[in-house]
Amino acid sequence: MSAHEFIAGIPLVLGGNVFGWSSKGDEAFAVLDAFYEAGGRMIDTADVYSAWIPGHKGGESETVLGEWLERSGVRADMRIHTKTGMLGGAELYDPARVLQSLDASLERLRTDRVDLYYAHKDYPELAIAQIVEAFDGAVRSGQVRALGASNFDAARLSAALNQAEAVGATPFSALQNEYNLVARDAYGEDLQRLVTERDLAMLPFFGLASGYLTGKYRTEADFAQSLRGGRAKELAGTNGPQVLQAMDEVAAETGASHAAIALAWLVRQPGIPAPIASARTVEQLQQLLEFTRVKLTDDQLKRLSAAA
Repeated sequence: MSAHEFIAGIPLVLGGNVFGWSSKGDEAFAVLDAFYEAGGRMIDTADVYSAWIPGHKGGESETVLGEWLERSGVRADMRIHTKTGMLGGAELYDPARVLQSLDASLERLRTDRVDLYYAHKDYPELAIAQIVEAFDGAVRSGQVRALGASNFDAARLSAALNQAEAVGATPFSALQNEYNLVARDAYGEDLQRLVTERDLAMLPFFGLASGYLTGKYRTEADFAQSLRGGRAKELAGTNGPQVLQAMDEVAAETGASHAAIALAWLVRQPGIPAPIASARTVEQLQQLLEFTRVKLTDDQLKRLSAAA
């Protein structure tokens, strides 16, 4: 499958990390229903979501999505993206373990296929040939349509693409690394060049820096009031306030929300057809969808880029 065949609907991938964690039951289903009704067709999750919560073991997000897909009857319209590789170590990339993880994800998702299946992280101690072979096996099983790499650097991603080409394996056609207005190191010029030259799709995570780029975190008290406040503070780094100042100016000029501005900036960057962002409530989702109506000028893009 080419890099863009798993791209569908509006240019937003709904992040599934909140489902089964901070968004559950009817609230989660309402978000998913609203996303579908707005033309959303891509959802990103992982088998590790949300193992960081005491009492959770991973798979909670996939379980919620599976329940929604079954009750909504819209599986044929959707592009479901999921990942494996975080619930253990390098042994997870043994070919048999990849298939085992895939089967478990499919059971939770209540489907017979995954549209985009990611290696969730790189294990540099493994030969790249082993990773390519293991994920090619997932495609050959008939249960995966396309492959992605997450948290890979340029050298390892390039090696994986070259290895797949050399042996006739299915190559990675997507990259999912962290990238946003305040954190740009994981998708630098070398990766941007590789992604565009090899026609991959970059689908960045933490597009809103765990909520920091919504503009709601301005003080220590703000960070303390949210479940994600600590992570938002970490992602903001030292340049966060100056980025927010530039966003404040663009918001005043456009009337757009900070979240919409952050996402609109992302889709104007090289190789990015759609960002990933999550919403706990329907109200938050509507704020995300606003970005599809925002048109930033070249001058606004330049000022936002220069703020970091």
